[in-house]
Amino acid sequence: MIRFFTKEEEKRIIGAIQEIERKTSGEIRVHLQRSCNGPVLEVAKKVFLDLEMNKTARRNGVLFFIVPKEHKFAVLGDSGLDEVVPESFWEEVRNIMQEHFKKGEFERGITAAIHLVGNYLVGHFPVEKDDENELPDDISYDNK
Repeated sequence: MIRFFTKEEEKRIIGAIQEIERKTSGEIRVHLQRSCNGPVLEVAKKVFLDLEMNKTARRNGVLFFIVPKEHKFAVLGDSGLDEVVPESFWEEVRNIMQEHFKKGEFERGITAAIHLVGNYLVGHFPVEKDDENELPDDISYDNK
């Protein structure tokens, strides 16, 4: 298995996801990949589909895709979220992550980005009475 985060860092990332998802119908996933065979955004799109993030009821899933060994990452939002965020939103999320990553603050970069995305999710997709947690909150790993 890819060992990138400490157990404590994993707990804080999962805690940030759960904190946001208690307030929104949106779904957030963090995925770590061993290698990236192709353009990072294209590989992230494939993983987005493999994780069935495109099957949420309101199409409001967000994937944080990270390839630590290759120093690559991407952030993808499904069509429902893309419709409501400003044009520069994903660039802003990327910049926050990149700023922290350059300092070696990977967990802080991801949690800061989760909270930024979460603010939009809460504002546009508030939690509903019949809301279900449609996707796992844990960090997924591809060890190929």
